[in-house]
Amino acid sequence: MKDIKVLTIEDDPIIQRLLEMTFRAEGAIVFGAQHGVEGLHRFIELRPDVVLLDIAMPEMDGWETLRRIRMLAQTPVIILTVHAQDHEIVQGLTLGADDYVTKPFSPEVLVARVRSVLRRRRPAEAAAAGRRTGYQDERLLIDLEEHRVYVDGAPLKLTGTELRLLEYLVGNVGRVLTFRQILENVWGWSQQDEPEQVRLYIWRLRQKLELDPRNPQYIVTEYGVGYRFEPRMTGVASLPQVTP
Repeated sequence: MKDIKVLTIEDDPIIQRLLEMTFRAEGAIVFGAQHGVEGLHRFIELRPDVVLLDIAMPEMDGWETLRRIRMLAQTPVIILTVHAQDHEIVQGLTLGADDYVTKPFSPEVLVARVRSVLRRRRPAEAAAAGRRTGYQDERLLIDLEEHRVYVDGAPLKLTGTELRLLEYLVGNVGRVLTFRQILENVWGWSQQDEPEQVRLYIWRLRQKLELDPRNPQYIVTEYGVGYRFEPRMTGVASLPQVTP
């Protein structure tokens, strides 16, 4: 488990410390968050390999945190909770959890569960290794797997926030995304009441992507609602190997 990034979202400091000690002893890099809001921010910032998620937390519980994580990525998530009723287990798995461990738990068993979910991910990753998804037309190439953007064959320099915003738009190609959805998924829950932030970054992306930023062809405004990414030719596609 050497160098695997583990994000623990847990409000109990004793359990948080136990998780840190357990996985650092396995060679993992461990990051902690005390509630769902902080956990989402750290998830977006760190892009961990696996998330250990408590359910009963202040500010945002584990159910809502899991739902929002699944809107962003398919990163493995293991739920840690004292709740073990069947309907709660079903709820967690339905929302996209990969496994479910009840407290108190054995550290050895938890490590084995994490190894198991990481192994289960490898076949899907291997199957996708020969292709990369994104968008491509005669002048623009967006590689979602490699997080790279090319305009007329030249790599485009984007900030981290610009790249996350573009990837969220392209990942929902043709779909209208509201200001709230964009704010929650790109900046995080606490930024949901700042639509001007979205407008500013959309303007910046258009300056870099569009032939005529005043008449955008890719990032289209849905007035009073939000924005959508409009494919010009091929839309979301499997892309050829790109040499940076």
